[in-house]
Amino acid sequence: MHEVPDPLRLELAAVAARLVADGGHDYASAKKKALRQVLGDNPAPKRSVPDNDEIDAALREHLELFDPGHVPRVVQRRRTAAALMQRLQAFHPYLTGAVWKGIVTEHAPIHLQLFHDNPKDVEIQLLNDGVDFDVSTVPHFRGGAEVEAIAFYVDDAPVLLSLYEHDDLRGALRRGAAGPERGDRQALLERLAEAA
Repeated sequence: MHEVPDPLRLELAAVAARLVADGGHDYASAKKKALRQVLGDNPAPKRSVPDNDEIDAALREHLELFDPGHVPRVVQRRRTAAALMQRLQAFHPYLTGAVWKGIVTEHAPIHLQLFHDNPKDVEIQLLNDGVDFDVSTVPHFRGGAEVEAIAFYVDDAPVLLSLYEHDDLRGALRRGAAGPERGDRQALLERLAEAA
């Protein structure tokens, strides 16, 4: 039996997708703001809150309808990511996030996860390459602890490097419900070739 989609859930996903596309919100803040916009102060039925895959689907639809620059942006950011992954190959880079999924708003960074035991080596290479960067933290992809993150721009595209220990790579290669959550440079080149 086919489950009937929850109209409230679809509406919340669409509003959240608009907030991500037009306002540069992350998914968590977009969901919260969407709930306030749609429901006001009323509590949301738990089953009506969309998950990230549903927001991805709504975001893809929104970008296809309202952003004529989306497809060229995906290609350009993926090419930039491939070049950057080549430069950072010693740190075992994997592309994840919006550029990997092919759902790229103007604000979406090229998010590379690096798997190397010494984060300072990454910073030294960037300094040697003349890259001006900021350092912060982001949540570990498994949740819980935070890891160091480096942000900078390449060819006017935002880049985020999140730095993991080499052993974290084992847990990173599991497939999610929507396919792999990240890919190495070869997998990225295959995606670029498929789109050409």
